[in-house]
Amino acid sequence: MAKAILTSTTDRTTRSAPAIRHVTVIGCGLIGTSVALALRADGARVTLADQDPRSLVEAVRMEAGVALDADEPPADVVVIATPPSTVAEVLRDAQGRGLGTVYTDVASTKARILSSAELAGCDLSTYVPGHPMAGREISGPGAARADLFDGRKWALCPGPATALYAVRTVTELVTACGAQVALLSPYAHDRAAAAVSHAPLVLSAALAARFAYAGAGPDVLSLAGRALYDMTRVAGSPPELWIDILVHNAVAVADMLEEVVDDLTAVAAALREPDGSTSWGVVADLLVRGNLGRELIVDAYGTDGKQHHRLQERVPAGSMEGA
Repeated sequence: MAKAILTSTTDRTTRSAPAIRHVTVIGCGLIGTSVALALRADGARVTLADQDPRSLVEAVRMEAGVALDADEPPADVVVIATPPSTVAEVLRDAQGRGLGTVYTDVASTKARILSSAELAGCDLSTYVPGHPMAGREISGPGAARADLFDGRKWALCPGPATALYAVRTVTELVTACGAQVALLSPYAHDRAAAAVSHAPLVLSAALAARFAYAGAGPDVLSLAGRALYDMTRVAGSPPELWIDILVHNAVAVADMLEEVVDDLTAVAAALREPDGSTSWGVVADLLVRGNLGRELIVDAYGTDGKQHHRLQERVPAGSMEGA
C-alpha cells in the first residue's frame, strides 16, 4: 500500500500567502465545522450551509463562518461534509448552482461515491474526493475543533477525469487546515480505511457490546482499567453515521473482519485445550504478531500524538504520478 501513497510535506507555516480565500462548507457537523474553523483561523472567508437549521446556527455562533447567501459569489472550494450516501446528490446540486470553482468532500469512503457522482452526471473534472484521517467519537458542531487536522493525513483520491488544478487547489485547502496530503486511488483508500478505521470501529463496538446487558453491573465495570476504556472509545460513535459508512465500504470491511475472526476462532479453540497442549502455539503466535503490529502502529503514529510516515515526497508540480 505504501507505493500507492504520495505524501505532501508542505507546511502551512511556509506559505507566503493563502491561495484559498473563500470556501463554502456544506454540512455543519464535527468535520465540516472543524474544517470551517481551521480555514477561518488561516484567514479564509467561510460560508456555511446545512439542512439542519440548529447545526447551522451553532456553527455560526462558534464563528466558523456565516450562513451562505443566495447572492454569494462562487467559492474557491466547496467542501461537502455530508454522509457518504448524500455526497453525489449534494455535489450535483452544488455544481448546478455554481457554488464554487472546485469541489471536494470529506466522507470516509471514496470508490462508491465517485461512481455515484459519475452516474449522477456530476462534473468530475472539478471534483477531488477527499477524506481527512481525523475525527472524534462525539459528533455535531459543538465537538468541532480548529486543530482537529493538525499533523494528520488527509487522503485525496482524484479520478481519471480530475483536473490537476483542482487537485492543487484542494491540496492548498488541506495545508491550510494543518494536515498533510496523501494521494492515492479511491480503491486503495477504501481498503486502507477499512483496515485502519472502519473495521476497528466494528471491533470496538463488538467488545463494548459485551457489557451492554448481561454482566454489565457495577461490580464488573468497577474493575475496568484503561485498556478497556481505550479499546472501546470509538464504540461511542453515532450508529446512523457508521451504518452509512459501512454500507459504502462493506466488502473491504468484511474482508478485514473475517481475517480477525479467523484469528479469534483459532485462539478460542486453543484456549479450550488442556494447558500445555501444542495448540497453544496459536495463542503465542497471535500475541507475537500483535507485538509486531503494535510496533508498526506506534512507529507510524508516533508517541507524541502526531502521525509520522517515512514516505515524504512532495506532490508533483506537473503530473499525477503516484495517485
